[in-house]
Amino acid sequence: MELDHNSNSVFLLYYYLVMVIKYRRKILNDERSEGAKEIFEYIAPGYGIVLEE
Repeated sequence: MELDHNSNSVFLLYYYLVMVIKYRRKILNDERSEGAKEIFEYIAPGYGIVLEE
């Protein structure tokens, strides 16, 4: 855990991604879940994001 800081404060932020699916059917299977994870891992370093789960 590393704290971020600016000239006036020190902080640690956590964001939660909640994906709401319109219909009650299984849409995120293992293949799609892995694909989404790969995209998130590709994008994360550019924004200084750490993907925990």
